[in-house]
Amino acid sequence: MGKKNIVAITAGGPYPWAIINAVGDKYGPVTVVQEQPESMVHFLRRRARKVGYISVLGQFATMIVSRFGKKFARRRESEIINQFDLRVTPSPEHRIITVPSANSDACVAVVENEKPDVILLAGCRMLNRRTLAAISAPVINYHAGINPKYRGMMGGYWSRINNDEENYGTTVHFVDEGVDTGSIIYQTRIKPSPSDTIVTDAMAMAAHSREMCVRAIDDILNGQAKTLPTDLPTGQWFHPPIWSYLWNGLTRRVW
Repeated sequence: MGKKNIVAITAGGPYPWAIINAVGDKYGPVTVVQEQPESMVHFLRRRARKVGYISVLGQFATMIVSRFGKKFARRRESEIINQFDLRVTPSPEHRIITVPSANSDACVAVVENEKPDVILLAGCRMLNRRTLAAISAPVINYHAGINPKYRGMMGGYWSRINNDEENYGTTVHFVDEGVDTGSIIYQTRIKPSPSDTIVTDAMAMAAHSREMCVRAIDDILNGQAKTLPTDLPTGQWFHPPIWSYLWNGLTRRVW
């Protein structure tokens, strides 16, 4: 096949690095465009325009509680990392370029300079119309949820809440202007562990999904990528507000 140029765009974090490192194991060093975190004020304002200020305040409270919950989830995450031999920090061979945002001129400039054969998104902001129009390479996204039923945030949590564990899993899809609405390339369904929570779902899913992402890139590079039909209903999900998060945790033991 020859040397292929792959660019990953991410905000960083353990589970995206597990995915990116797996791609690097197959194709060699990856150029990683790492965006800086979005300011919380900007994030909350943007979310409030979609769900209203009362809901967004409840979601923000859940985000705070989840951060404290990470201390109690470290044991489970360590189990997943050790069981699947995950590498959750950047491998030294990758070249990391920091940009303000995935939608910044700096990010577009890096992509234009690299001339990638394929771009993988893993845990970054949604690319806007302007950014997508400036990119000529195929763009795919790793999503921790089964599309189109669990688009958006916390797909694993919501599948468990909905007693829909047969749709606990992940998707790799082409990127369009919608929220996880692009054509599906592959999906991986996983049996959730009773030990997993809203904090550990992403790591558990990534552990089972690395090869799916590599396979999708293989197909694109070989000109063999196909898309999967689906008859699932569509829905966009966000963080649960604190009142429902605590209620479901205390009464149903779904955290």
